[in-house]
Amino acid sequence: MNFQTVSQTRTDVQATNLFLRGVYNWMSLGLGLTAVVAYAVATTPAIAQAIFANPIIFWGLIIAQFGLVLAISGAVHRMSAFTATGLFLLYSALNGATLSSILMVYTAASIFKAFIVCTGMFAAMSVYGATTKKDLTGWGSFLFMGLIGIIIASIVNIFMASSALDFVISGIGVLIFTGLTAYDTQKLKVMGESAPMDDTVAVRRGTILGALTLYLDFINLFLFLLRFFGSSRN
Repeated sequence: MNFQTVSQTRTDVQATNLFLRGVYNWMSLGLGLTAVVAYAVATTPAIAQAIFANPIIFWGLIIAQFGLVLAISGAVHRMSAFTATGLFLLYSALNGATLSSILMVYTAASIFKAFIVCTGMFAAMSVYGATTKKDLTGWGSFLFMGLIGIIIASIVNIFMASSALDFVISGIGVLIFTGLTAYDTQKLKVMGESAPMDDTVAVRRGTILGALTLYLDFINLFLFLLRFFGSSRN
């Protein structure tokens, strides 16, 4: 390997690391914004009452969040970097408003425990996804099928109200989003390797899309873990 090849390889690695650093920075900012908004809503009875006592507002927020995820995922490449960033932060804030309910339902100690476990699992699987030589592409269809399965099972359990089924759903959910963290991280690493680093707008769009992907993995992993560690305030 000559000097030029070594230099090019080093540049590619640096570009990939820069891309992934941007993804994790924006994901962390989104999580931080979610936490701040959740705390603000949970500690402001008037706002919490307005959201959770009014089905129109609550479901309006849920639909808006779903629409924002679809918009960012499907149209990010047609957006300006400013618009993509703004929509991601808006989604993080709205998600915080609806997730504030967990602060009112679970004890602070159990939320903290679930967060610490989630952070450790997420970090471990993210590192694995970024460093493993194994191609994780084959995980995609399996994990997607599992995700569809727990969505259907969750809907069924709304009517069954089975604690045993809820436990199984939670366990499978943890496994699925643990796997998705590694799978998505590897996808983002590949994306970073081919990112046009001279096109700052395209790179920002890519980092925002990546941040949203990992943000969703983290939030869902946390929520399923909370169903194991969560202790009700009542």
